[in-house]
Amino acid sequence: MKIIYGTSNQGKINQVKEYLEYKKENIEIISLKDIGFNEEIDENGKTFEENSLIKANAIKSFCDKNNIHEIIMTDDAGLCVDALNGEPGVYSARYAGDHASQLDCITKVLNKMENVKNEDRTAKFVCVLTLIMPNGTVKVTRGETFGRIVRTPGPLGKLTYGPIFIPEGFNKTMNELTDEELGSTHREKALNQIIEYLKEEK
Repeated sequence: MKIIYGTSNQGKINQVKEYLEYKKENIEIISLKDIGFNEEIDENGKTFEENSLIKANAIKSFCDKNNIHEIIMTDDAGLCVDALNGEPGVYSARYAGDHASQLDCITKVLNKMENVKNEDRTAKFVCVLTLIMPNGTVKVTRGETFGRIVRTPGPLGKLTYGPIFIPEGFNKTMNELTDEELGSTHREKALNQIIEYLKEEK
């Protein structure tokens, strides 16, 4: 089984590939580069679900024009901070401006939360996956990881907001956790639902 994963983020592609290998799933992930898709997609939705579907429909339209008949999967993900009324939310990737650095993004969150008490620094990571089958059937799944925002960032890299997010049950940031410690992240929770759906559709 092949799936076109609608992202240009190589880190996300690698994460999904590694997880599918770990689960011993016989699913081949194809990137947008592999199918020659390089169009800019205007992600103007107000929710993760809307943005994920916008991306999926754009790629489906490209595939239809180019006679490509594979399953399409897209995602939209981000950090939602309770004390900031759900920000950065769907704007997570561009919260500090287009092409802002990881440090710029997390610094903006920390600055806005400077006066927020420790007990009120709750947050969650959200990942929404949208699947479009070759026959046009749409399946949407959602995974969440709950935790809290720290005052001093941990190591940079990996997830954009991973250095300032401690998942429930841990005392170190998401970026410091091993794969074994982290277990099922928001993306993997959403992906597990996709895997089950595909098994049912076989």
